[in-house]
Amino acid sequence: MPQFTVNATRFDPYKNFKFRVKWDGRYVAGVSKCSALKRTTEVIEHREGGDPSSPRKSPGRSKYEAITLERGVTHDVAFEQWANKVWQLNAGLGAEVSLRDFRKNLIIEVYNEAGQLVISYRVYRAWVSEFQALPDLDANANAVAIQHIKLENEGWERDLEVNEPTEPTFTLPA
Repeated sequence: MPQFTVNATRFDPYKNFKFRVKWDGRYVAGVSKCSALKRTTEVIEHREGGDPSSPRKSPGRSKYEAITLERGVTHDVAFEQWANKVWQLNAGLGAEVSLRDFRKNLIIEVYNEAGQLVISYRVYRAWVSEFQALPDLDANANAVAIQHIKLENEGWERDLEVNEPTEPTFTLPA
């Protein structure tokens, strides 16, 4: 098991605006939002026959919430190509779904203000359950067109090989 180094001088928590998402060995362009990684474990209550007043609690099934990725609409087709592996319109009968490679493992990386990797999570066996190619279009709006994918997954874990880096010290010229 890796040893953790702790920066005793850092009191500020990491910010949520410096991150990258990677799948198929490359970073996905333009991801501007990633929903939370959340796991919920069901509670099973039971009681012993001779104990009338207090139920016991034990863990049951765990489930992992879907992860939503958002980005501005561009010519990059990575979201659409992955979504099409689950269902593709006008594909030949029996070929609408790609069971061979519709799941992907991905990596979500968090960086500190200096651009150093500080935390990384591996997400396992994700697949696209929802794809929004275009948002509502409005001629009176002043906004970026955002597309999103919703990723069902079978779990995630923190990459314990990523240690807290020594943050750089910047000195001003004399």
